[in-house]
Amino acid sequence: MNLMQNIIHRAQMNRQRIVLPEGTEERTLKAADRLLEDKVADIILIGNPLEIKKLAEQYRLLHIDQATLIDPINHPKKAIYANLLLELRKSKGLSPEEAVQLTENPLYLSCLMIKNGDADGEIAGAKNTTGDVLRPAFQIIKTLPNTNVVSGAFLMFVQDHSYGVDGVLVFADCAVLPNPNAKELAEIAVITAQTTRALVGVEPRVSMLSFSTKGSAKHELIDKVVEATRIAKEMAPDLLIDGELQADAALVSSIGKSKAPGSPVAGEANVLIFPNLESGNIAYKLVQRLGNAEAVGPILQGMAAPVNDLSRGCSIDDIYKMVAICANQAIGIK
Repeated sequence: MNLMQNIIHRAQMNRQRIVLPEGTEERTLKAADRLLEDKVADIILIGNPLEIKKLAEQYRLLHIDQATLIDPINHPKKAIYANLLLELRKSKGLSPEEAVQLTENPLYLSCLMIKNGDADGEIAGAKNTTGDVLRPAFQIIKTLPNTNVVSGAFLMFVQDHSYGVDGVLVFADCAVLPNPNAKELAEIAVITAQTTRALVGVEPRVSMLSFSTKGSAKHELIDKVVEATRIAKEMAPDLLIDGELQADAALVSSIGKSKAPGSPVAGEANVLIFPNLESGNIAYKLVQRLGNAEAVGPILQGMAAPVNDLSRGCSIDDIYKMVAICANQAIGIK
């Protein structure tokens, strides 16, 4: 059984309530049908119920009747959610009228459902921007205690199984924070290690990447990575982490031994932490396209409950897998 099969199986064994606020979007509906058929999660679809049923018939979907359908304009808990939002945002000057209006926005409604205990996680982004997906999540769900940074990790399934864990690596941050400082980069490293344990089920070996290995070059950008490594070691003393390392020193055993002898990570890294979003996003897309790797994510880390953002170019299979991952995150948080 491969990693994704394990993730799906864990979701099936402990089904979570995952809300899909883009309930009338074609790929979302088709993924929901598969998820319901395979009993991966209990699916909540937000959208006009009549439209959802009509589309399900049009697409010949046989399992949508097993989903919970929530009309964002007219549903039994509208007043409860409006009052909850008003309480959460009253210090920001939100009026009762604005609170009611926002509860009719599926992206706000889905977060309010999670906050109120009526759902366990959310997947969106097939037709909404990252900013639109994350804004209500930051306002309503917020971050984990003692966590200041939200970041995005990708599970990378590469063709050469000599890398990572049988060809599986975790890349971060590839989705959220443009230019983290040393402390933020350290937080990203520690929480990505936690994600690796929870989803991949292995001991993380974290490489803090740079264009230098162990002082082979001097620059303030390298200094940030060195400082982030030091902070991460203080935050998680038992974590196998090292830096600064170049990508080849992190991944190739012979180069790791040559450039960073004695390192607990060099040549054996399964988690790659990039110094900024620019390098992380470019790297995962290059590996995906030129290396024919499968990239699953972004998996948002640091939220108090799982909210995950899809690429607007996502496939039905992407949504299916992200719901299974979201369910595993919810299980882990509980």
